[in-house]
Order: sequence, then structure tokens, then C-alpha cells
Amino acid sequence: MRSLTGYQILQMWEIGQTQHPIDRALTFLSFAYPEKSADELAALSIGQRDAYLLTLRELTFGSKLESYAECPKCGERLEFTLNVSDIRVVDALSTLQREYTLTSGEYQLQFRLPNSKDLAAVVGYQDLNAVRNLIGQRCVLQTQREGIEINYSELPANVIIHLAQSMAEYDSQAEILLNLICPACSHSWQVLFDIVAFFWSELNTQAKRLLREVHTLARYYGWSEKDILSMSANRRNFYLDLVS
Repeated sequence: MRSLTGYQILQMWEIGQTQHPIDRALTFLSFAYPEKSADELAALSIGQRDAYLLTLRELTFGSKLESYAECPKCGERLEFTLNVSDIRVVDALSTLQREYTLTSGEYQLQFRLPNSKDLAAVVGYQDLNAVRNLIGQRCVLQTQREGIEINYSELPANVIIHLAQSMAEYDSQAEILLNLICPACSHSWQVLFDIVAFFWSELNTQAKRLLREVHTLARYYGWSEKDILSMSANRRNFYLDLVS
């Protein structure tokens, strides 16, 4: 995996404009791993996907992540800096099992970890229990009660909750929670770090910056977009300083 070029950033930005975040994530990975098919990328567990995205983001923009959040109690804006190492739980190249087993009381389950296709299947659902059930139906490969095969629909709610907890444990990069404390009112809460949304926000800002740079240099020197984007950032900045 290599850092994204300016031209790739603009391509990803243009494609991602009309995409759902799930599809954007796969678009990002398709640029990072052009040798992998769309089905291979979509089959990655959510934790694997996010680990790859975190690495791509680090290679492209560096190890520091400038973040902010608003206190849900008083509305105070918090600005803070994270390091990639703070939120990297697993290595992007680590290998996960294809199947897992779970024993919950008298029930035995074989399951796989949720992937992008599974997330796409629950888009629009508001009820957490409905989401758990649908994800479970898609990811559970075999269900038994005391050694006798049964239907997934026969599982009690507590087993489905146990299944969701096991999936989160085995795919720990999939859900990164940050513990925050408001300096103004001392309220403490957790916020989910979403690498897809964070990366897209940065790409959106960088793409617009690159387009402005292309506009300025093309207008002044008559160079093509391709020639300008092939320059290093240092060279572009030098020419921009000359024309400013």
C-alpha cells in the first residue's frame, strides 16, 4: 500500500460525491488495492476494512488526526489530537478466521464476521434489535441447541446479544470508542470514531485545495492538470508562492 497521489485524491473525491459511506469505503480500498476485486474488498470484515483505511490514511496524511467533538450537555466544542497508534487495535495485515464458534448456554453457533455487504443490508433500519437480528441471520452459518440443528429464528434474545458481543470482540477494530471529558462542564461521554467519515472529510478538504492550486497554476502558466498534479507538494507550493 502506498500514499495516495494528488490525482488519485481527486478521482476518489469525484467518485465519492454521490456514494453512500459504505460504498465510499470500498472505493478508497479499490485505489489502495487495485489488484483485489470488488467482491474481495466487500468480503473483508468491518474491522479489517477499517484497519486498511487507517493505514491508507496514515500513509497519505500522516500519523496525527486533528479531531473535534461537541459536548452533548453544554455544547462546548472540544478540539483534540489523536495519533493513529491510539486507535489502531489490530494490524491491517493480521489474518482473521473465516468462521468462529460460540456456546451460549444450551446453544451452539458457527458464524462469520459482518462485512460491507451485511452493513448495506441494514441501511435504513432504526431499531437496534432488528439490526442485530438481520446481521445474525446473514452471518450465522449453523445453529444448534444441545447438538440438534435449529433455525436461527428459534434463538432467544440473550443469545443474539451474546453473538453481537462476540462479533465485536473478534473484530475489535470495527468499533473504536473515544472517552471524552468536557473542560467546561466536566461531563464525560463516549463517541464513536468513524474512520470512513473522518477520511472522507479530509479528502474533501484536500481535493478542493488541489483544485484551487490547479486553477491558479494553470491560469498563470498554462500547464495541464496532469502536469500540475504530477509535481510534488513542495514544487507546487513554490510556484504558488511566486504567483501570489
